[in-house]
Amino acid sequence: MSSHAILSASGSHRWLNCLPSARLELEFEDKENTAAAEATAAHALSEHKLRKALKMRSKRPTSSYDSDEMEQYTDDYVDFVMEQLEIAKQSCKDPLVLIEQKLDFSCYVPQGFGTGDSIIIADEKLHVIDFKYGMGVLVDAVENPQMKLYGLGALEIYDSLYDIKEVSMTIFQPRRENISTWTIPVEELKSWAENELKPKAILAINGEGDYIPGEWCTFCKASAKCRARAEA
Repeated sequence: MSSHAILSASGSHRWLNCLPSARLELEFEDKENTAAAEATAAHALSEHKLRKALKMRSKRPTSSYDSDEMEQYTDDYVDFVMEQLEIAKQSCKDPLVLIEQKLDFSCYVPQGFGTGDSIIIADEKLHVIDFKYGMGVLVDAVENPQMKLYGLGALEIYDSLYDIKEVSMTIFQPRRENISTWTIPVEELKSWAENELKPKAILAINGEGDYIPGEWCTFCKASAKCRARAEA
């Protein structure tokens, strides 16, 4: 079993819309393209810079993608996270910042886990921030299932330690000048998880349900050989 979940958070927009796609995708190889490799390098650099900003030890990573542009965008991301931390400090004396935190939401999604880029936990609010280096598709935080899964995973760890009432989710996509934030009450998020996410995840892990083509086919590894998509 690879470290990649069958029902990954990053693929959740797809498998929640086209339930059997998660199983079908397993038959196709992972091909890391240049954009994905560049995004990985940008994430590593931003993680290093954020650790430094928080006075933590870190060794600067190097990659063949290093550029002035990447320097600027990763700086912008770190500035944004630090600004959000300052905002959290206004209502909570010791907010917690988690960097590249492994999140487990398997109580709703079988074998479900993912990694949150930055998470700020304060007394009544949890803020999940996702750094998207891609410039292709504009990503919106509103009702974003990947972000909701990260929120649920973070609540699993910290809900009992803090009295969290709402979860904010931000997509930080600097190359598209896109900062999108959406906030949902914890009760509403948990209700979605129980009533919609959980039943769909069980069908998806079993390869059940109908193939439903849509814009989520774009990044599906099985799309080239999918009959439903061809027929559509």
